[in-house]
Amino acid sequence: SREFEQMEIEYFIPPDEDAWPAFHAEWIEASHEWLVSIGLRPELLSFDTHPPHKLAHYARACTDVMFQFPFGTQELQGCAARGNFDLSAHAAASGKSMEYNDESRKEKYVPHVIEPSIGVDRLMLAVLTSAYAEDEVGGEKRTLLRFHPRLAPIKAAVLPLVKNKPELITKARAVYERLQRRYHVQWDAAGAIGRRYRRMDEVGTPFCITVDFETLDDDTVTLRERDSTEQRRVSVPELIEYLEEQIDG
Repeated sequence: SREFEQMEIEYFIPPDEDAWPAFHAEWIEASHEWLVSIGLRPELLSFDTHPPHKLAHYARACTDVMFQFPFGTQELQGCAARGNFDLSAHAAASGKSMEYNDESRKEKYVPHVIEPSIGVDRLMLAVLTSAYAEDEVGGEKRTLLRFHPRLAPIKAAVLPLVKNKPELITKARAVYERLQRRYHVQWDAAGAIGRRYRRMDEVGTPFCITVDFETLDDDTVTLRERDSTEQRRVSVPELIEYLEEQIDG
């Protein structure tokens, strides 16, 4: 993987010698939890704590979150306790004081820093690696991307059961346009419904919404879940509420 973008946080903490270990541990745990929350598989994650002789001269500690890519385990995210080096160096170069007036402690000090940093490109590669899956549905092999709904490029697909019934197409278009106001959704009316499901599975679309003849009678649609392939009938208001919960919640 090649790095083009880097994300970092400079998290300021008090200068007490006994303060930084707890903040450092907290950020390591929070980083791991966040990575899992966006869909990275826990079994592909591990930790690598740098021994003292491999630390920068100003660093107190550094722990990397490692990820098992197909080509080997590599660093995904670093979390370093950097002391007050960053702000002190900035003050020396700029001639501007970097002291913080801590009113609760009634003192001024140069804050110390915990710095989590992660490469955007390798994070996206880790997301793809975690999402790729193969299974079997109805005796047939299936390839899919198990993207978390928040990360899926296409949030849902609207599929009219047939494309030669104007009243059904009109109903499906209404559902599609309503969802389109908020999400990136796909319209797919070409081919057998099973083939359309597979196409959406392959690009990681978490939800397929089929509009059929029953929709014309009771205004319900078939909601199909990508990962489980479970299908159930829901009303359009129920559909909207469920998508909001899964994507925005």
